Amino acid sequence: MENNPIVNLQKDLQDMSSAATDKISAAQDKDTLESLRVEFLGRKSKLTQILRGIKDLDNEGKKSIGQLSNKIKSEIENKIDEKIKNLLEEKFKNIEQTVKIDVTLPGESNRIGHIHPTTQLTEKIEDIFMQMGFEVYYPYLLDDDYHNFESLNLPPEHPARDSWDTFWTEDGHIAITHTSSMQNRIMRDSKLPIRAIVIGRCFRNEATDARHEHTFNQVEGIYIDKNITLPDMLGTLKEFFSKFYEKNVEVKFTPDFFPFVEPGGMMSLTCVICDGKGCPLCKQTGWLEILGCGMIHPKVLEMGGIDPNVYSGFAWGVGLERIIQLKYNIGDVRLFNSGNLDFIKQF
Repeated sequence: MENNPIVNLQKDLQDMSSAATDKISAAQDKDTLESLRVEFLGRKSKLTQILRGIKDLDNEGKKSIGQLSNKIKSEIENKIDEKIKNLLEEKFKNIEQTVKIDVTLPGESNRIGHIHPTTQLTEKIEDIFMQMGFEVYYPYLLDDDYHNFESLNLPPEHPARDSWDTFWTEDGHIAITHTSSMQNRIMRDSKLPIRAIVIGRCFRNEATDARHEHTFNQVEGIYIDKNITLPDMLGTLKEFFSKFYEKNVEVKFTPDFFPFVEPGGMMSLTCVICDGKGCPLCKQTGWLEILGCGMIHPKVLEMGGIDPNVYSGFAWGVGLERIIQLKYNIGDVRLFNSGNLDFIKQF
């Protein structure tokens, strides 16, 4: 019985639950509780490892361990939230006696609004691309399966869908996983040649940390005309990033796979922190892998009503917050959605 993997996993989960309960009870501040949330529920936690390994169990094990894992996860979340609530209630229960507020005093007239760095840089990106002859489009935050997946050469059975899965509505719409969801519409509604960018908010089923967010902004771009090649793409992106970072950058293309482009790959640019000399951020290579891109797949062109025997084109997509982080050397992507005015007012 001791070698039964299901029994062992059940014991591990119960031990973890007990340890979490003890630590949560002993915590005396919100920061400690948030650290415990990461320790017991984060992407590197024991619970997450167990959940990822459920697929290797038999049907009975999947059901048993899955139910127990979800139960313990919910219990830990509730205990942390309840503890935070209790700490806040304790902190503020006597505030009326300890803090006197004179409501007759005039307000501070110098406290005015401030444009968020994401908005500021969105406008800068739009200006750069419009100067290069591109039109600007904005996506639907909720879209259908066809435009988010199928029209991008991701049929229902395609395994790559798993990494882009997100939130579905009851009527079959999805919170878009990339601004590429507009690509098919632009192809069908525009006259050739096509030069367009799509900039807007996307959503992913993603655990958050300093480099990952479940909600972020993305810049998608497409260029379609006769005799378009990879050098055209690299030249276009080199021009954009040189203007965006206000310095000359070099770019290079490394082959990789994406269902909607062929050939596809990752584009790197000169490290904007060390100017290509080598630093910890670029791991002393002088290069930063920045975005996925490639030549638009013939099937994608066909579904967009464009003859791939006559026209060709390229597409790319890059996370807006990622390139802003590099521009200002921001260490934590979560700051963008934190509502922290001290952070926002720096820009």
